[in-house]
Amino acid sequence: MKNRIFSFALLVALSMACMSQKDYVAEFDFNYSGNFKRYKTFGFVNNPFPESSAYYQTIEKTITNRLGSQGFRENSEKPDLLINYKIFTDTVKYRGYDQPNFDYWLQRRSEYVELTEEEEREQREKDENYNRVKFTDNSGMLVIYVIDNKRGNTIWQGYTAASFDFMSPEVNTEITKATYRVMDQFKVLTRN
Repeated sequence: MKNRIFSFALLVALSMACMSQKDYVAEFDFNYSGNFKRYKTFGFVNNPFPESSAYYQTIEKTITNRLGSQGFRENSEKPDLLINYKIFTDTVKYRGYDQPNFDYWLQRRSEYVELTEEEEREQREKDENYNRVKFTDNSGMLVIYVIDNKRGNTIWQGYTAASFDFMSPEVNTEITKATYRVMDQFKVLTRN
């Protein structure tokens, strides 16, 4: 009898712990003209009005750790990739795209080939479309943009609905979780 009560209490405690954790569901889309196999370095977009808040430092540290584990090196002088991010605190209407599986697309994409936008459009396969999806059911959002520094266009964007309680002592932990969840979708490895 004591084992049953203990097991039940343990099950209730574990269920309560799981319910208190936020689960950030991340989505992403990418630009077919991105030459993902050639990127080796990254840097952050310089903000003319730098945010000194710990929230933005947390996001940059998390992104730096994640990209470092994937083989990217940080280079603030002339990086291959520029990273930008934004926390939206209100309800936002956001447009994404339904696309082929990113891993599958990367595998079938040939090695480094520099294409013009017109050549890239001509060589797209039939499943390489930009099928719009609107995201409106959120009360805030974290968006991370990856930009090809040479061409100046966004090649990947990841996002998650996220409403952060900036007064909570756990806000940096929640921002770190959300940022990792988004960056987990950027599955590009590089060899330096």
